[in-house]
Amino acid sequence: EDIAAGTVLLRRGQAATKAVHLISGRVALGVIERGVMVHQLGAVEGPFWLEAAAALLGLTHAVDALAESPVTVQAMPLVQFKSYLKNLPEPVHTLMLDLAKAQRQQIEVAVSRLAKDADARFAEWLLRHAEPADSQGSMAVILKDRKRLIAAQLGIAPETFSRVLKHLRDRKLISGGGRVLNLLDPTGLQSLAGI
Repeated sequence: EDIAAGTVLLRRGQAATKAVHLISGRVALGVIERGVMVHQLGAVEGPFWLEAAAALLGLTHAVDALAESPVTVQAMPLVQFKSYLKNLPEPVHTLMLDLAKAQRQQIEVAVSRLAKDADARFAEWLLRHAEPADSQGSMAVILKDRKRLIAAQLGIAPETFSRVLKHLRDRKLISGGGRVLNLLDPTGLQSLAGI
C-alpha cells in the first residue's frame, strides 16, 4: 500500500492488530499531540518493521508513527506474523521475544521521560505493577527491587524517588511503606499518569 507523507501509520495506545512492514520511505516515531509530533524519538527508513515488539507481545503501540515522506507499507495479519515466528527454532524464538520485551521497556521509558514528570512516571509505574491485595478489590505494589533501581528505571534520582513517594502519600494516592505500597486511589493515579 502506498501512503502519503503526513499520514499517521500507528497510534500510541491502540492495540497492535497487524504487523506493519515499512518497505520504503521515512517514518518518524514519537509522541503526537493534537495532530503534531511534539516529541520525536527517532526516525526509520524502509525496509523496517514498525513497532514489531507490540505485534510480537500482543501489546498496544508504545509510540506514534508518522510518515515523513511518501511510504510503501505491507501489513501482515497478527496471526500470520506470529505463526512465522513460531516456526523458528525455539532458542531463536525465545531470543526474539526477549529482545522485543527489552526494546519495549526501553521505548516505554523513553516516551515516559519525554512526556511526563517524575510524579506521572511513578504513578504509571505503580499502575503497571499493581496486584490485587485482598478480596475487596484493593490494589498494592510489592517493591521487589531496591528503590535505587526503581528510580533508575524511572529516570530519576533516588532523592527524587523519595520526594515523589512522600508527595503521593500526602495526596492520599498511596499508603504504606517498606516493601508494600497500597494504591488508595487508582483513578487519581491514572489521572496523574495521563492514562
